Amino acid sequence: MTDSYQTITLIVLVGFMLGLIYLVYKSRTTSDSIEVYAVGNKSFSSISVALSLAASITSAATFIINPGFIALYGFSAFLAFGIVMPMAIYVALIIFIKRFRRYGMDVKSISIADWVGKRYNSQFLKVFFGLLSALLITFIVLICVGMTKVISKALTADELLVLVLIVVVVFTYMTIGGANTMVYTNSLQAVLMIIVAILLLGSGADLLFKSGEESLTAQLASIDPALTGMFNPESPLFRDFFEVVVCNTIVGIAIVCQPHILTKSLLIKKDSQVNKFLLYTVLILILFFSVVFVGAYARVSFPDLLFNGSPLKMDGIVSAYVVHRFPVYIGIVVILGLLAAGLSTLEGLVQSIPTTITNDFIMPIAKKVQWEVSPMKVNKFLTFMVAIFAILLSYDQLINPSLSVGIFAQNGVYAFFSAAFVPVFFGIFTKSQNRLIPIIASIVAILTHFGVYYLELTPYMEGMSVKNPAVASALALLLSTATGIIIYIIKPMNKKHLEYANT
Repeated sequence: MTDSYQTITLIVLVGFMLGLIYLVYKSRTTSDSIEVYAVGNKSFSSISVALSLAASITSAATFIINPGFIALYGFSAFLAFGIVMPMAIYVALIIFIKRFRRYGMDVKSISIADWVGKRYNSQFLKVFFGLLSALLITFIVLICVGMTKVISKALTADELLVLVLIVVVVFTYMTIGGANTMVYTNSLQAVLMIIVAILLLGSGADLLFKSGEESLTAQLASIDPALTGMFNPESPLFRDFFEVVVCNTIVGIAIVCQPHILTKSLLIKKDSQVNKFLLYTVLILILFFSVVFVGAYARVSFPDLLFNGSPLKMDGIVSAYVVHRFPVYIGIVVILGLLAAGLSTLEGLVQSIPTTITNDFIMPIAKKVQWEVSPMKVNKFLTFMVAIFAILLSYDQLINPSLSVGIFAQNGVYAFFSAAFVPVFFGIFTKSQNRLIPIIASIVAILTHFGVYYLELTPYMEGMSVKNPAVASALALLLSTATGIIIYIIKPMNKKHLEYANT
């Protein structure tokens, strides 16, 4: 890589970040209200919010990390992350968003924890999910690691320095801006992601039209026949139908129960815009989720998983492919798109996690002990603390990953939405206010998820150096949902509940 390439890349990256900072300045709110910070105070078009939501759902995981799974394990990984899970997400978005939006607008919720607490009139649930939202810091770590890999590879810069700069810049401008900033910046990032998705998918399209020994399937099979199978028995994540199809279907449905996803619907002010918003979102997501197939192109480019004679870590495969495959100016555009993919979700998490912990965990406790404190001051302090943890945990994953930072992130994120699924599902599809359903089911989900994962329960976990969080999450979701249904059946609504249902 030439010095001129690095210099041009650095100039473009600085210009890109200055552009984002300008958007922050233009869209900032002068309100000290945490509600305005969380859900904004402006009316956005359906396409703007769709771009923002699609960018938030896919993120660095789809554009940078997950293609590495396809490079290592082949078509089985693509079936899981490129087809099965996305299909489940589309269905869940369409079903859940309309219902959640209606209830969310009714109770003026600014987070999942706030919504669940108000829906069941339970302070315990509000505080419990406010605390659980800290698990989503693992997703921040994934994005920071992904962006650090891309930028450090392009600039041949020190990873720790790049990591610190990313965290400082993004956390600073999100502290200033809030939800209004997020929709503007996410829309810009999503447009970049669309361009880059087309470039990445087109970069190896010629392989799809070749036949015989030069075809993509033949080249992958020559590297390892397991790369072309629907299932890969040698992989730790895609061994059979249960892991590839069942687990990813369950996880895909439940993955929608995350604060930076469902609360996006509250940015749509008019009900008449919701159908268009969902249509645009799904169409954009189909393109974005297809990007994981680039991992197959990368494996053909690096059959021995070596780049310039050095072994490639899974999280660095896409970065190496971009530098290897594209000429200077197109490569810079792709790098910007990959950076945008990470920023899109990182901004949502930086906005939602401290807000949720502040509003739903700290402030209820402060009120209980009669401690007068400004929610926005607490929120800014927590944002600073999350930034510190993000740097420490991300650096650990950069130097000592367990296969991939994706595994680390999945364990935390999957645990959160495993706990959130039953409260949200029963909250929007039943009129019951029976608090036992969400409380017991969410506790069962957390205990099952971490119990299966860390105690190595089931044959999928026993003796595995790399364990599959999707298995733990799927079992947690099944058991917690069964628990909720049983309680719902054996403890029907009492008179008070019926009065609520009729209102």
